Amino acid sequence: MSRRVVGVTLDNLEHLSKHSRTCVFWELAPHLKEQAEEFGDTEFEKEAWVSSVLLEWGSCGRIIYLDGIPAGSVFYAPPPAVPRSLAFPTSPASPDAVLMTGLEVLPEFRGGGLGRVLVQTVAKDLTRRGVKAIEAFGDNRPEVDGPSCVTPADFLLQVGFKTVRPHPRWPRLRLELRSASSWKEDVEAALERLLSSVTVTAAPPEPSFKPV
Repeated sequence: MSRRVVGVTLDNLEHLSKHSRTCVFWELAPHLKEQAEEFGDTEFEKEAWVSSVLLEWGSCGRIIYLDGIPAGSVFYAPPPAVPRSLAFPTSPASPDAVLMTGLEVLPEFRGGGLGRVLVQTVAKDLTRRGVKAIEAFGDNRPEVDGPSCVTPADFLLQVGFKTVRPHPRWPRLRLELRSASSWKEDVEAALERLLSSVTVTAAPPEPSFKPV
């Protein structure tokens, strides 16, 4: 099976699942979310949010394809661009972190590690952009409300996040990112160790022949 991950753009929003395409849980304050759901324009609001964040901050989402079929997605943005984050009892998010919000793998593709791949892709993108950490609000009881736009806390812990503010239902978790400079230093140190362990043996001199 071939696997491909691409950035979310206005041109591929239609490849998101209906749930992800219409979920504005993170993108709008609670009262505005209720209004959008009442008047049926959540898909428009999602597109407007993506457009705004792309313009003002840059890439804010990834879609993963399996054999060309959209299998899941993830969104992320700076805390000021995520109004709902202020409504959590474990808020606010740390100012040096980017928030990972909606992460979804479609039911028929779960169990194959695609969620982990999405998190790794986000981490790679943000490391390249000099971000120090990813934070996320997790759900300790995802089975209570059924399909949700909040990532299960157990999954976040499994992929490397650590709890920074516990809560019975809505803990805040954090994944530290290694800077590009520290990665470079580690590589240089490894090369230095490798070279220091290599012994160079001089080749024996070639025999000289006297003409007869």
